[in-house]
Amino acid sequence: MCGIAGFFSARPLEDGADRHIARMTETLAHRGPDGSHCHLQPDKGLALGHTRLAINDLGEAGEQPLASLDGRYLLTVNGELYDFKKHRARLMADGDRFLSKCDSEIATGLYRKHGLAFVEHLRGEFAFALFDLERDELILVRDRFGVRPLFFHLADDLLIWGSEAKAVLAHPRVPRRLSRRAAMNQMMHTMVPGTSAFEGVRSLEPGHFLVVKRSGDRLEAKKQRYWDLEFPVAEEHETDPDPEEHIDRVREALIEAIVLRLEADVPVGCYLSGGIDSCSILGLATGAQQSPVKAFTISFDDQDYDEAAIATEMAESMQAEQETIHLAAADLYGENYLATVWHAERTFYNTLGVAKRCMSQRVRECGYKTVITGEGSDELFGGYPAFKRDMFEHGLEDRPARVRRELLDSLERSNELFQGAILTPRRESHPAFDRLCGFTPAWLQPWLSTWRQAEPLFSPEVREELHGYDPVEAIAQELDPALLKGRHPLDQAQYTWSKTMLEGQILNWGGDRVDMASSMESRPAFLDHHVAAAAVRLPPSLRIHGSTEKWVLREAVRGVLPEVLYRREKFAFMAPPAHTDDRKRRALGSLVERYLDRRSIERAGLFDPGRIATFLDDCRAETDPVALNQKDKILNHLLCLQILHDQYIEQNR
Repeated sequence: MCGIAGFFSARPLEDGADRHIARMTETLAHRGPDGSHCHLQPDKGLALGHTRLAINDLGEAGEQPLASLDGRYLLTVNGELYDFKKHRARLMADGDRFLSKCDSEIATGLYRKHGLAFVEHLRGEFAFALFDLERDELILVRDRFGVRPLFFHLADDLLIWGSEAKAVLAHPRVPRRLSRRAAMNQMMHTMVPGTSAFEGVRSLEPGHFLVVKRSGDRLEAKKQRYWDLEFPVAEEHETDPDPEEHIDRVREALIEAIVLRLEADVPVGCYLSGGIDSCSILGLATGAQQSPVKAFTISFDDQDYDEAAIATEMAESMQAEQETIHLAAADLYGENYLATVWHAERTFYNTLGVAKRCMSQRVRECGYKTVITGEGSDELFGGYPAFKRDMFEHGLEDRPARVRRELLDSLERSNELFQGAILTPRRESHPAFDRLCGFTPAWLQPWLSTWRQAEPLFSPEVREELHGYDPVEAIAQELDPALLKGRHPLDQAQYTWSKTMLEGQILNWGGDRVDMASSMESRPAFLDHHVAAAAVRLPPSLRIHGSTEKWVLREAVRGVLPEVLYRREKFAFMAPPAHTDDRKRRALGSLVERYLDRRSIERAGLFDPGRIATFLDDCRAETDPVALNQKDKILNHLLCLQILHDQYIEQNR
């Protein structure tokens, strides 16, 4: 795990290129405190930068940028390439040789052997830049689910890239402006795939690579998708599946993914909440590892949101060494809130990301650089309440209406705490998703409601400039209709979420960005593409079996779960919103006074000061729990956008 940065010019490098790449690399120091190096190839117009978090091959040989033994390839990698020992052995048998023992170097060997098809042989969480000096060609690659970030700015004659947008913005050729379209999407919480919060800064989509070549005084860039989460068409799902066959397949794939992620030259721990996902990781890792596993747990000061008791029961059953961090208002707001915005480079609706950043700090304080995490399980196995709603409303047409109604009523009762946050009490729809899926997925519906309340808060100038821009239509246009057509409603819901919220939220301010803020690598075992291959083959009725979500996964890992957890319904892992506690209200209020005053709003130029003042008055007067959840989301997004402007525009002007 590391940070990468660089630029590729159609012309030879000019004076000052060394300062530019050094400045870009410095912005990523938190991603790699164990070393920082740059390499310039002036005649090729190439500059590469790398900050290192040493996980494998801790010595000097593992420092990057890496050069192949024959000098043809230059490489910088962020992330992990698993199963690398097997690949190294095979490549050695073919006559290849290596200069280090780190996992990253197999990328050049596989590229030499397979050309661009080498991406199909890569397994892990990665984003890297590979330059072929002989072909005068640059390749940027991002992993299948987008666990590791990769941003770029492309002009006619210059490509600039970095692990985080802040590295791209550090180059003088890149404009430093917040994107107003992105601001609108962030206010409704859902980003358009391939975008960032900043004008002119793109995100390379998951499962894609970008090939850039020189053509005279210009650059030619071609982007290509090499993988996607592809569910079978509805008719191809088994009508009479053998549950045991699927249970065995999922169990074996998950065990292999965990065993591979325990490979490191430093200790590997586990994140542990009260959910099936992290508990199954801990249970299987305990079986695979010779020594007790170190488990890290978040505890909130609100019993309605706290899962620490179940996590502790799981840790004790596995004889794990548990480290619990107790978080209150003072931890979730103030400077921790501001730091999380800077690292995430986008808005968030809940302070869970702040809590995760505090947890990653504790992990490093305990001497750990890497943990295995449970992200991706809900996406692959149908775990979210919104998926169940879609299944019950659109995926059980062969069941009596009474049965479907009972299932829906039970779902609403058990998720009452989250109404207005991740579920909406009133059904919403949007024509763009109705066209794509035949319905509007339930996960999107709360954000449609949020958008109706948030859109009037923008300034008249912004609303006039973006008149006719539909942030939901913009999202829908980036989704491949061919991978939605003819799919089961549950498959459609899982696919649309995974292409938007998984990368833009779960793996951003809930994953890589807040973990790497403390120089700590997270390894989500469920997002191994072999686990995904087993998951998409599951008939919907085995993912959500009756009223039980993630049924196959539960059965696959039942032997390591406490009985209470095996039978427990999915509980959304969220931090307590500000309205649940007077101390949190006051802490949030301090941020409001600092960033949502008239002068700050006018400087940023995004919102209407008068309407913001009215909205804040409404927040203070609101008493309805559902409305409070909705307003809390909007208030967090407002604050984050204002903070982003202060951090990236005002302070860097």
